[in-house]
Amino acid sequence: ADDSGDEEPASQSDKSELHGPLKTLSSKLEDLSTCNELIAKHGAALQRSLSELENLRLPADSGEKIKAVNERATLFRITSNAMINACRDFLDLAESHSRKWQRLLQHEREQRIRLEETIEQLAKQHNSLERACRGAPGLAAGSASSAGSAKAGSVQSAKGEASDEDEETEYFDAMEDAPAFITVTADPKHHRRSGSNLSGASEGHPEDWNLDDSVFESSNQSSYNESTGKDLLPRKRRRSRIPDKPNYSLNLWSIMKNCIGKELSKIPMPVNFNEPLSMLQRLTEDLEYHELLDKAVKCESSTEQMCFVAAFSVSSYSTTVHRTAKPFNPLLGETYELDRLEELGFRSLCEQVSHHPPAAAHHVYSKRGWTLWQEITIASKFRGKYLSIMPLGAIHLEFHSSGNHYVWRKVTSTVHNIIVGKLWIDQSGEIEIVNHKSKDKCQLKFTPYSYFSRDVPRKVTGVVSDADGKAHYVMSGTWDEKMECSKIVHSSHGSTSTEGKQKTVYQTLSPKVLWRKYPLPDNAENMYFFSELALTLNEPEERVAPTDSRLRPDQRLMESGRWDEANVEKQRLEEKQRAVRRRREAEAVEALEEGKDYEGYIPLWFERKVDTVTGELICTYKGGYWEAKDKQDWSMCPDIF
Repeated sequence: ADDSGDEEPASQSDKSELHGPLKTLSSKLEDLSTCNELIAKHGAALQRSLSELENLRLPADSGEKIKAVNERATLFRITSNAMINACRDFLDLAESHSRKWQRLLQHEREQRIRLEETIEQLAKQHNSLERACRGAPGLAAGSASSAGSAKAGSVQSAKGEASDEDEETEYFDAMEDAPAFITVTADPKHHRRSGSNLSGASEGHPEDWNLDDSVFESSNQSSYNESTGKDLLPRKRRRSRIPDKPNYSLNLWSIMKNCIGKELSKIPMPVNFNEPLSMLQRLTEDLEYHELLDKAVKCESSTEQMCFVAAFSVSSYSTTVHRTAKPFNPLLGETYELDRLEELGFRSLCEQVSHHPPAAAHHVYSKRGWTLWQEITIASKFRGKYLSIMPLGAIHLEFHSSGNHYVWRKVTSTVHNIIVGKLWIDQSGEIEIVNHKSKDKCQLKFTPYSYFSRDVPRKVTGVVSDADGKAHYVMSGTWDEKMECSKIVHSSHGSTSTEGKQKTVYQTLSPKVLWRKYPLPDNAENMYFFSELALTLNEPEERVAPTDSRLRPDQRLMESGRWDEANVEKQRLEEKQRAVRRRREAEAVEALEEGKDYEGYIPLWFERKVDTVTGELICTYKGGYWEAKDKQDWSMCPDIF
């Protein structure tokens, strides 16, 4: 329907659409009634003729046959009458339901008009606010003292009038374990606030920060590379593009109708829903902004270091904003290495250590002074309109020189419009990063997207505090663009919120950008929206283990654009894995009957042990992989491809 038309013409059109089929049904019912009358008339004549035949003197067998024909004619007339009655009932039902449909349609139309009016009003308000913001004069330098503005929760304008709190103050959403807070920029020269749209983030001046904040002074990229890049070799030239994604049409129903009654985790999905990377390679993508950890090594203060760790934890989500395709589920025993020790200073190894539930272990060593390890299990829940993906398991990060040991967990990812509409991804929840040596904490909140929210989309906020609970830094930004850090110089208790929680007012210096997302390569929309790092992850390399994801044939065929062959190969690999699992289950039953212990699948490069920090059972790297690579001795690797 044309949205620009008036309501009344649309209503008349809808009424005609409803009454048209009813008129057709009525005319058909009249035709059926005419046919019924003719059937009744001719049926009665037929029965009279048969009755006359019965009265004639005919052989006994002929009389029986005529009687049988008479009975069938009677049944035919009864059936035709029943059919006419059923048609009449159907017409009555259609008429009653048409009125109900008309009321529902009218209600939906009114809701749509109300929503359009609301959006139009919001757009006008937004436009007027933008004009007011562009036309507003600069704020006076000394219009209010820092302490006064901190207590008031706002800054004064050039005219000396108190500005509206909702417009002039940035509010951060309250978290469960921390009070709500407000930030006010305390730059005496500019008296500029920290805007909720994060504009002007890079305008902070070095003189706003104390010189002892060594982490931020050393975060300058050029000076940093000069000081730490001396021990690294020049970067190897790697590929910058892959074959364009084919434009295959996909009938979702043709797939789903064969999956009715099956468990979601056991449904064989074609590669049309995938991207040509495995889940192990997606885990490795978390290291795209590894330089944040390299900078964190140079921090003298643990709270400063926490800021970079927090920015790193957020940066791992930046690649997901356009990546709606599903990575390949790794086969049990599948591995993936990323050896950049000589170029970037780190080497990474992943192994699929469990298939049901799927779990992957990951270990990264950097010669720049840090080690990261994790075991991630993916749990998912299909909610009809969206799919929730919940990564389970802790991420550990340890710095060699200081011994600072950080632990955090990932937030929930939600894929919207699974059945109808364009797919889009959102991140929501909270991350608590804990330094188990110094007891410093950082609490980050990922605000879920809301169409009617005044916040910037994909907003992330948080506070870095020490062991005593004293706040030192405010973190703010978005998980798909950048993260900033503002140093707190003064804090005070503000007003009580509507929820009964007391807000804390943080007076901060100008924010500094700790992390900013790299731009996507040219033609990224035709290459699965891969980043520069993602384009190199599946690039063939020599000397890798025979279980490496780069050697997986169905994934390689999909990357080459040969999707039909990839689907055939994917089914072959999955059936091969099922056969191995059935054999392992038979061995377990046999061991149980003989009274023996059966260990099940044992990871090749990782071992399960209780983590001393979290007390959880986790797979940690036991060594041997890189030595085997140097010797090119892969005799212990299983044949999974």
